[in-house]
Formats: sequence, C-alpha cells, structure tokens
Amino acid sequence: MFTAQDVKELRDITDCGMMDCKKALTETDGDKEKAVEILREKGLAKAAKKSGRIAAEGVVTSAKSDDDRVGLILEVNAETDFVAKNEKFQAFVASVANTIKETNPADVETLLDQKCVGNESETIREMLTEKISTIGENMNIRRFARYENDYVETYIHGNGRIGVIVGFKTDVAAKDEFKAYAKDIAMQIAALNATYLNEAAVPAEHIEKEKEILKAQAINEGKPEAIAEKMVFGRIAKFYKENCLLDQEFVKDNTMDVKAYTKSVAAQLGGSIEIQAFDRFEKGEGIEKKEDNLAEEVAKMMK
Repeated sequence: MFTAQDVKELRDITDCGMMDCKKALTETDGDKEKAVEILREKGLAKAAKKSGRIAAEGVVTSAKSDDDRVGLILEVNAETDFVAKNEKFQAFVASVANTIKETNPADVETLLDQKCVGNESETIREMLTEKISTIGENMNIRRFARYENDYVETYIHGNGRIGVIVGFKTDVAAKDEFKAYAKDIAMQIAALNATYLNEAAVPAEHIEKEKEILKAQAINEGKPEAIAEKMVFGRIAKFYKENCLLDQEFVKDNTMDVKAYTKSVAAQLGGSIEIQAFDRFEKGEGIEKKEDNLAEEVAKMMK
C-alpha cells in the first residue's frame, strides 16, 4: 500500500502527473524505486527530465465560438521556434484551445486535469507529457484568457508572437461595421500595448508612486518644488494617454482617442458599444532566457 505523501514524493522525484504516479505505485505495490523505473519505461520520467529546460519559444494562438460570444487566447511554450512549427505541436495547441473554449477551466492547473475535448481518453496533462517525450523538447502551457461577452474579438500578430483578446458589451454585434471596429481595437492593443482600460482601472497606489517619481524627475531637472508640483499633473495626464486604452491616440486617426472613436462608431451604428476588458500576451515575455556561451560550451566538450 501507499499514501498520498508517497504519491507526492514520487511526483517530486519524477515531475510526472499525480495520476501517473498513483498508477505506477499501484503497479509496484508502493515501491518508489520500481515506480520510477516504470515511469521511465513509459517515457514519462524522461519527459520530466526535460522540464528544467527553459521554454521561452512557442506560440500564442486564439479560438472563438461560431457566434463570437466566447473567445480565448492561449500561450504554449517550447524550447525552440523550430518545434513551434511542428505539426504535432500545432495540433496539440489546437486541442488545448478547443478544450478551454468548451470547458471553461478556472486556471492552467485545472486545465491540465481536464479530459481533452475530442479525445476523452487522455487528460491535457497526459497529452502534454506524451508530446514532450515524443517531440524531445520541454513544453509548457503557460497561460490563457477566456472571455464570454456580447462580442469577443481576438487578433494574432506575427505568426503567434502577440495575441490579443477584447470583450465588448454591445447591441450592434451583428453589423459588419462593428466587426471592423472591433478588429481595429484589437490591433490598437497589439500595437501600443495598453496596460489599463481607463483611468479608473489604474491602482491609486500606482498613481501616487508615479507622482513621486515624476516630481523627483522635475526637481532633478532643476525645477523649484512648486513648479515641479504643477509639472506632475501634466505628466500624469501623459501617463494616462500612453497607458490607458481609452485615452490612447487612435492609431488610424490621430485626431481622436480610442474613447472618441468608440463613441463615433456607436453613433454611426445607432447603438451602444462598451469595451469591457482586454488581455495582450506576447510570447515568452517575462521568461528569463538562457544565453548560450559558445566558449564555455567548447570548454565543457574538451573536458
């Protein structure tokens, strides 16, 4: 027999899934060493060995329901751009996206334990482990964003380098002019990388910190404190204009901001349009990539 602690320890040793570890311990009557051997024989522990490698390449992809009311963007990482172009990798990513669309998992960990839609014999975790083993690179489902709104727009730029999703509340979703507007907004987010939807969405502590920094900058420029205080207000307005989507200058027409563009399209279509939320993923952002040192590699080979 074995305990939950034994399963956890085997998972720590092999980095395999909980169910795989439980099955291996069942087959070996709780013998951890034999369980490791079984997992290695199945190629699962071999896959785990690769999990220490940095996976910063890969792809950002998207999927939508036929009625455009459900959409998602998904980032799946691999070690090299070459693998990201592999048909098996791409088919796996498409299966993951479809599972997210249909099952609405709470997070990545929940997703990994979901049965794959269209292949209910395997979980996403089991499929991922199998792909790592057969393709020969570490892979990782990093993150996803799934929206349900009156209308959801997605946009993928640069062959999966950047992905954007935007959720709208509107009563004119069926109109082609609205769909063109929605695509414009998604492309705006991809291009200018807004951090917040509007001024109200910026945390108060962030603004206070920004004011402190801007005031210090002005004083360091030789401005008196009273003048520095006034300069801060102008610079905060610029901060909003650069970082809040609705305040940003519309990229296709610099005579208006995104808020004014949205208002003009709504008036033209005789309805209402509200941008409710958005997400922007850039492949590998925030992942510390390993810098290869050719001299060090040659020295290691010579040793």
